[in-house]
This record gives sequence, structure tokens and C-alpha cells, in this order.
Amino acid sequence: MYERDFMEGTRGTMAVDWEERINVQRMRRERKDRALERLQDSELGSMLLINDPNVRYVTGLAMTGGSGADHYTLLTEEGDIVHWDTADHASNQRFNCPWLDDIRYACPGLGNVPRASGSPSARRWLKDKMAETVYEAMEEYGVAKEPLGIDVANGALVEKFEDRGVDVDTNAATDIMLDARKVKTRDEVECLRQVAAICEAGFQAITESATPGKRESEVWGDAVGELWRHGAMAQGGYVTSGPNTWPKHQANTTDRMIRPSDLVYADFYNIGYLGYRSCYYRTFSMGEPTQAQQNAYEKARDDLYDVLERIEPGATTDEICKGFPDEDGEHMNWYDADDFWQMTTNHWAHGLGLQLYEVPLIWRGLSPDHPIEIEEGMTMAVETMQPADRQGVRVEEMVVVRENGVEILSQWPVEEITVIDY
Repeated sequence: MYERDFMEGTRGTMAVDWEERINVQRMRRERKDRALERLQDSELGSMLLINDPNVRYVTGLAMTGGSGADHYTLLTEEGDIVHWDTADHASNQRFNCPWLDDIRYACPGLGNVPRASGSPSARRWLKDKMAETVYEAMEEYGVAKEPLGIDVANGALVEKFEDRGVDVDTNAATDIMLDARKVKTRDEVECLRQVAAICEAGFQAITESATPGKRESEVWGDAVGELWRHGAMAQGGYVTSGPNTWPKHQANTTDRMIRPSDLVYADFYNIGYLGYRSCYYRTFSMGEPTQAQQNAYEKARDDLYDVLERIEPGATTDEICKGFPDEDGEHMNWYDADDFWQMTTNHWAHGLGLQLYEVPLIWRGLSPDHPIEIEEGMTMAVETMQPADRQGVRVEEMVVVRENGVEILSQWPVEEITVIDY
């Protein structure tokens, strides 16, 4: 495992002039440069980015929803950026975002507005107007005769560009952005380190809130309040307890009352800090755990660290995934499953960044036949689980790949299950 140097680690969340923390100006610049470098190495003259994380990566704008296409961005091979957004957003961006000098009003050709219009002719008109606004900008910036990459391949929208003589590529832009985003800059890593620390504040809130008779929803509410207090956006996650911990409940916190001897499982996924998403699990025991609970926890923890010790630059995902449980360890008979691909989300590692799932993915259901190489600077969450009688435990760490292994960004104690004394 990577050992931090003296003084390395999480700093504060506020802006100060007396030490360097997350340098957002540098982060915006380096992200754009990475995307631009790959665009310039391609056959494209420009990319139209509609997918929210891609828009944020290139522009620095706080895209927090889905790909509704009421905002979209053009990046040209010369590094020019044109951004389109809804009226109020565009007006605010013109005032608050001086690093962008060409912000225009969007015509939403995809997503919410055309869906709500209820009219096929309206949907056609919206797509045509959207294509027209982008084509006009392409002409202004001299890339209208060059191939255009689009990261959301909507056939009807592509047709509107082709009607204007644009050569559209529906694969290259996605590949360019995946490649640009897979290795993180130093400031991106610090964002993930910071969101891990915020999640730990949430875990602490759970230890103080959870008591017999308290509902899962009340405990989760206390935890979310702590996350928001530290500047996070809580766009996912949940707390479950007792029988809701195995098999994993349907990603919902319920009104079930917590009882003595329960396991309590906290899933802090999609907690965002400056857009960077967490995926960080811990399991708690209401009072001293039973022997079965201790055994399950130790097995899940050991499986997790078996995988972590295999991750280093140059390692391939087909070899790393062998650290995850085999058929028996996956309890595939219990699930009545025949293949690892049927065990999605149970034991795997997935990339973290502006999205919850990014490159790389390490998983027995995929990696043996489709391996990729691990690179220094990749960030990921590694997660394992085990049943304990009629309940279950889950543990997960957030890590960044360093030159000689992984640095663990998550710091909540993992050696033993956290006991909540009530």
C-alpha cells in the first residue's frame, strides 16, 4: 500500500490565502487540456458534449442532473468553448464564470422539454433548432467542414446535423472523454479525498444517532444533514438495518425500527464534493456483534484487501479480479445464479470521478474476457460483502493508484466492525 508523506492529507474546505488547497482554476485548466489534447489527436474538428459529467469536465460548470440537453457544450480543435444553457442559467454563468466567454441560450432538443411537448412536430422542431444553433457556432469557429463528435448518439439529432452537411461521429467523442477522465489530476484526487472525509462525518453521525427504536429514515436524515453541513451534495445513499441488509435492500431507507443485535449498513454513494462522487460503505453493529457477524465481517474485509493488494500500475483487470470471491464466495447457489455477470454490484471495483461509475471496472463478470491495464492516477471504489445469518455486512474503500500500489483515501476504521454502544 502507498504510504503518505508527512503533512499529506485532507485540508480544509474553505478558501484561504495561507496554504494551497484544491486549486479549482488549475483543475479546470488541466481537465480542459486533457480533453483538448485527445481531441487534437483525433480526426474530429470539434465535439458536442451533452452528457453532464463531460460538460462539467470541460467547462467547470456545476452540472448536477441528467443529460436533459437543456445545456450542451462545443469544444473545437483550437480550444474554443461555446456553451448553451437555459435562460436563467446562462445569465448567471455570464456573470459568475469569467473563464467562459461565449455562453448562449439553449434550445433543448433532447430530454425533458421535447418529452413533455406531447407533439411529434414539436420534437422535430426542437432538434432542428438545437442543431442549427450548434452549426452556426461551428461555422463561426471554422469547424463546420470538419467531423463533429457527439457524446449522446440520438439518431434524430444526428440526422439534423447531417441535413446541414456535417459529418457526425457518434463514437469518437465518448472514447475521447472516457480516456481523458480515466486518470485524475492532483486536484481531482483531492476532491475525492475531501468527499471521503465528509462521508466519515456522516458515519460519525450514524454512530451518534442509531439507537434501538430509531427508524432507519431518522438515522439517514441525521447523516444527510451532516453531509450538507460540510458542503456536500447528497444525491444518493441510504441506511438499512437487520434483515434489510441481506440481500441488499432496494437502495431504499425504510421506516423500519432498529433493534438490538442488528447490523446497520450505511451506503454513501453519489455524495458529491465539487462534483466528485463517493462510493463508501461501512457496516455497524448494534451492540457486540455475534460470532457469525464477526466472521462475515472479517471475510468481507479480507476479500477487499486481497483485491487492493493486487492493484498497481501495469496490472490488468483480469488478474486483479481473481481476488474477488469465486462461485462459492459469491453464494451463487443462494441466488440461483450460474454466471458471474448475474452478480452485478456484489463484488467489484469501479472508477470514481464526476460520475459514480468510471474507468476502470474490475469484475469477474467482465474482466477475464475484456481486460484493461491499470494506470497510475486512476481512482476507484472497491467493495465486498458477506451474509451473516439473516443479515449481511458490506465494506468498501476509496483509493487512488500510486506508483507502487494504492493510497486509501477512505479512513473510517476497517480492521474491526464498528460497534455502536447504546
